[in-house]
Amino acid sequence: MNKMQKALHELAEMDELATRSSMVHGLHPMAKLITTIMYILVTISFHKYDLSGLVPMVLWPILLFQISGIEVRSCFYKLRMALPLVMAVGLFNPFFDREVMLRIGGWALTGGMISMLTLMMKGVFCLMASFLLIATTSIDSLCHALRELHVPKMLVTLLLLTYRYVGVMTEELAIMTDAYHLRAPGQKGIHISAWGSFLGQLLLRSMDRAQELYSSMLLRGYDQEFHYAKQRAFRIGDGIYMAICIGAFLLLRNVHVAQVLGEMFVR
Repeated sequence: MNKMQKALHELAEMDELATRSSMVHGLHPMAKLITTIMYILVTISFHKYDLSGLVPMVLWPILLFQISGIEVRSCFYKLRMALPLVMAVGLFNPFFDREVMLRIGGWALTGGMISMLTLMMKGVFCLMASFLLIATTSIDSLCHALRELHVPKMLVTLLLLTYRYVGVMTEELAIMTDAYHLRAPGQKGIHISAWGSFLGQLLLRSMDRAQELYSSMLLRGYDQEFHYAKQRAFRIGDGIYMAICIGAFLLLRNVHVAQVLGEMFVR
């Protein structure tokens, strides 16, 4: 199994995660979508120096991981390509902001160090929330929820086809990689002299496959709506879930939990 086939296997695993049965999976897609958006907005609204206030925001994704039966390590493994980019966002802050803001024993923490950690945690928390949304909601249900929120058809269709196109392109890349290695046994990777023709062939083959995919969707009655997506009515329980989660987010945003606990136990 080459790298491209492994990538296809991981894409299939994401679809398999969305078909599982749990309390989180059973929630209405719109409730999960709105809650996730609110979580991300509240998380990124924390001040760059408010590290202690941001830490309690991790409780929501951790709790949902436990309820949905999805392992946290699975999230970090599948996001291993995006995590380094997120972690590098505030990497240079300590070099520009050197004002000492906190001393712990003999260690001095500067504003740059604190803002770097805060930015990293914001990115990781938002990735965890986004992963939970995708891992517990199928792409069709998610697109249906976006249409119910009156997101333009063109944008929703673009999201759906991009998701489908990633799998198509990866499949074509896996086939072409196998064919190349059969013609060049023992060679590691693809020789630089073949890069141009290889990428050109990949583009042409994937465009043909994508056009066939879209044509088959049209033949089956696709009209930029998602009538075929299995949906149920928005229930009271979905509204209660949204209200509790959003209320908890706003509470954590406006009440400094670490400070309150500190005042309770340290007097």
